Amino acid sequence: MQSTACTLPPEVTITWSSRARGRDRWLERDRRIREHQSARQEFEDLVSRDRSLLELVDAPLYAYQQEGVLHLAFTERALLADEMGLGKTVQAIAACILLRRLRGIERVLVVAPASLKAEWEEQISRFCNLDARPVYGSRAARLEQYRRPAFFTLVNYEQVRSDMKDLQRLVAADVVILDEAQRIKNWRTRTAASIKRLQSRYAFVMTGTPLENRIDEIYSIAEFLDPHLFGPLFRFNRDFYSLDERGRPVGYKNLDELHRRLRPIMLRRRKSEVEGELPPRTVNTYYVEMTAEQRARYDEYAGHVARLLARAKRRPLTPEEFERLQQWLACMRMLCDTTYILDSSRRDCPKLDELAKLLVELLETPGRKIIVFSEWERMLELVREHADDASIGYAWHTGSVPQKRRRGEINRFKDDLSCRIFLSTDSGSVGLNLQVADVVINLDQPWNPARLEQRIARAWRKHQRRPVQVVNLVTVDSIEQRMLTVLENKRLLADSVVDASTDISAMEIPSGRAALVERLEKLTMAPSPPATPAPSGRSVSDELRDVLSQSLGTGTSNIQTIGKTDAPKGAIAVVDRADHSTQNRAAAALRELPGARDTSVEILDANTLAAISRLVALGVLSPAPEIEALIRAHPADESSPRPSPQLLAEARERARAADRSRSVATTLASGGFLPEAVKPTCDAVEVILDALALAAGIDDHDKLSPAVLGERIAAELSLSASLPDWVDAICQSDDLVSEKQVESVLAA
Repeated sequence: MQSTACTLPPEVTITWSSRARGRDRWLERDRRIREHQSARQEFEDLVSRDRSLLELVDAPLYAYQQEGVLHLAFTERALLADEMGLGKTVQAIAACILLRRLRGIERVLVVAPASLKAEWEEQISRFCNLDARPVYGSRAARLEQYRRPAFFTLVNYEQVRSDMKDLQRLVAADVVILDEAQRIKNWRTRTAASIKRLQSRYAFVMTGTPLENRIDEIYSIAEFLDPHLFGPLFRFNRDFYSLDERGRPVGYKNLDELHRRLRPIMLRRRKSEVEGELPPRTVNTYYVEMTAEQRARYDEYAGHVARLLARAKRRPLTPEEFERLQQWLACMRMLCDTTYILDSSRRDCPKLDELAKLLVELLETPGRKIIVFSEWERMLELVREHADDASIGYAWHTGSVPQKRRRGEINRFKDDLSCRIFLSTDSGSVGLNLQVADVVINLDQPWNPARLEQRIARAWRKHQRRPVQVVNLVTVDSIEQRMLTVLENKRLLADSVVDASTDISAMEIPSGRAALVERLEKLTMAPSPPATPAPSGRSVSDELRDVLSQSLGTGTSNIQTIGKTDAPKGAIAVVDRADHSTQNRAAAALRELPGARDTSVEILDANTLAAISRLVALGVLSPAPEIEALIRAHPADESSPRPSPQLLAEARERARAADRSRSVATTLASGGFLPEAVKPTCDAVEVILDALALAAGIDDHDKLSPAVLGERIAAELSLSASLPDWVDAICQSDDLVSEKQVESVLAA
């Protein structure tokens, strides 16, 4: 009988090969898990005969902390998601010491927010005698420090982004520790991509908030530890998102299965479970009314939002409209605090009056110390002025304070009896141990419940011996009051996935234009805008230009309307100086013009227009006709040399990448939640910074510090002199970026 060869079709071969690889990975992972369990059991048997084996640090560890040490050391790549204040840092230090004894590890790389490097150095020196080196300085200085690694090398996330290859080559860590690892929750960012290229046998991821807004944050964190835990992103989306007929997510599903898959790598304990001795905390909410001026300005922005919502009912909003929407929502939240944030000439601030009364009462208790949080530094400036007038000692901890000086402010608050209050933006809401305080006052509510808990956990944490009082100041009849429901829904999602504390396995995600409009109307309670008749005689565009020209004064060099002459959707005005007062004058003028109230005005100064003109000339931007008209009136200086075609091509590619990040930000903002758009907005800034550098002919920008790079770009492209400031604030800050900063970046 003649034998016949049987050849499988290529697609069958590929499928079979893929399944085989998947099976092999599963078997290998299962083998490693069993090995880890066996090694842990052997060690626990030894500990049962000799408890001194767990005397790893210069302080006794609680039973739950010993469990955490074993979880980290014997899982190899593990997530420690204990609630804030339970001592994740000491557990990680002890796990490294245990691995040093058992496995002979020699080098540990700790990646933390820059503001926490000094905190890590202090904790290491407190708990053990191993050397720790926080890395600072220029690139040359950093390289020298990498060549002489200590047992613990302490870097921040931005340094990994720029120095990843050098860290891998020179430090070659046995253990990588990510502190406050929510920094990599967005898998699209350059920071997350750089972190995930770090190679080490052991990896500890530490965060008390592994899920803040969306379940794909869990995916990004787990991908660093074990890329095969959830597989590719499309499979994760298929497994845990409910999709409509168009493939759009409309809800979460299988949340119980998501928690089950996380269980082998994640250890999560809450204070209520392990801290019987933790003192109680009480929460009091004080409601304040707006002043008439606050209400008038608030209603103005609410009216803008209402008009956009009316458009959203008829058609999808454009990206530009989404950007304006998130700016206006941010302005509404700022005005709930004070008019001073948007207009330095007005200081309406009922919350400050309420706070002053609280401070008088609270500070009557001898030795009491208080932490005061606000998202906006300008709100804290008013509190600082009050503290000066009332002779109350304070510490100042915001994103504008240099990293090394922040440690001095923290220590002064801890050690100086006359320093009674700690004024902080969310730069101080993570990682700091401030148990000397027993009162936390939130001048405003963050969008994210995890961030609120992080604030409170600065005082309500291990080694706190006094009851902790939390005070929330909320403006009545405002977006601030209505967002409490949003916070509760986000908390419910986190409880379902991370804690498995609810029986919910599925959850709807309101999606689509109608859901967006409904959510925003609930948040803003903005009334439908009245119909406004078009003016008779001259066109609306003509009237708009005249009104703006009169209101903006002689410093206006050009005004160009956008859209139809009888219904312009906006205008661009070029002025000598663009600031908040200029924008406010333009907005006030529009209120007085029937037929143009549903428009917006963008104010540009000459430097900004010159920069746009130059980018258009370089081919990086493609202008709309209205921009072309302005550019013709303000031509770019052609004397500067053009960059090479290669640099220009790369600049265009970077600009497209930045636009993709911006699109992500506007998509998130379409849900009505500005803070979720902060991170992709910052990512877009970082990438467009690269594009600007290339467009300016700066091809060695990786070797420059952010401030120097900002100065060179500003000089080459005639950008605003303030560019280096926001480059440093956004691109090099490890602190949570405020909505005010996002607004400034969008304006820039």
